[in-house]
Amino acid sequence: MTGGPVDLHAADEAWLRRAVDLARQGRPDGADPNPRVGALLVDAGGVVVGEGFHAGAGTPHAEVVALREAGGRAEGTTAYVSLEPCAHTGRTGPCADALLAAGVARVVYAGADPTVEAAGGAERLRAAGVRVQHHPLTAAEELNRRWTAAVTSGRPFVTWKVGATLDGRVAAADGTSRWITGPQARRDVHRLRAEVGAIVVGTGTALADDPALTVRDEAGEPVGRQPLRVVVGRREVPAGAAVRADDHWLQVDSPDPFDTLKPLHDKQIRHVLLEGGPTLAAAWLQAGAIDEVRAYVAPTLLGAGPALVGDLGVATIAEAVRLELADVARLGEDVRLTLRPAPARTNPTTPVPEED
Repeated sequence: MTGGPVDLHAADEAWLRRAVDLARQGRPDGADPNPRVGALLVDAGGVVVGEGFHAGAGTPHAEVVALREAGGRAEGTTAYVSLEPCAHTGRTGPCADALLAAGVARVVYAGADPTVEAAGGAERLRAAGVRVQHHPLTAAEELNRRWTAAVTSGRPFVTWKVGATLDGRVAAADGTSRWITGPQARRDVHRLRAEVGAIVVGTGTALADDPALTVRDEAGEPVGRQPLRVVVGRREVPAGAAVRADDHWLQVDSPDPFDTLKPLHDKQIRHVLLEGGPTLAAAWLQAGAIDEVRAYVAPTLLGAGPALVGDLGVATIAEAVRLELADVARLGEDVRLTLRPAPARTNPTTPVPEED
């Protein structure tokens, strides 16, 4: 049998989609050093004898959880896994070896492991006589999209979050900005914060707004795991600033975004939320360090005040930074836009004449 993708019959694909559904129960994509993975074991009669998902770093992998639930019934089963079983020893042993030891007869997986350290489980299983099939699923790829981008690029995936008025202002002329967007949009921002490993702002934002950069509930109280708070810039952040409420913060004095992203990647952070002001956002955009934009647009006009992004060095429309719309949602009176950088145009089309 070759190692390439194969077509499966409907029952196999349905079980594989169940593995993806299980994986979604793990920590959000990018909020953990490890990918989200789901697994289930199905016997020859089509009965599920074990299910599991990876709950986060340091916990048993999905395959191990499923094997523990199955016990002696695992022998001769088919394992459906959302990501290729790992072949390395980290905090836990190789999942490929665990499947072999349990006597699993067949393994079907959706996503190939992109990492040098953990890849190779499929080949190890094949070499031991296990029937292995790779069947890519878009749902499995999307599940760990940010994590995959981080481990293949060697830096965290970066989402730039911005809240703005319809005319692109992030604050009024006097600097006030609370609140441009409504409560539903603000709740959504806290859900987004809960999905990342770090939140980054510039010293300008830290000094002007004194943000807490925490994940909070509707009562304004911090909840759950808190992301690392990062301030970029050379100006001193006062000891009493909200961002310095405890030791879970970091200041980076380099203007190069990759000088911020590298140490975060070394800390096993895979998803970063950029909440900095217009100057920081412009610098990161120009450096190609932003992978996704989450824009919350309010039906409000200010007519003056700081724009949502600073100078990008764009002198003509042909030099504009282009984004592609990935998703749009209404949150109360506000609109949430999810955008991604558009691929560079290699063969631009002839401009369409403007209307008179």
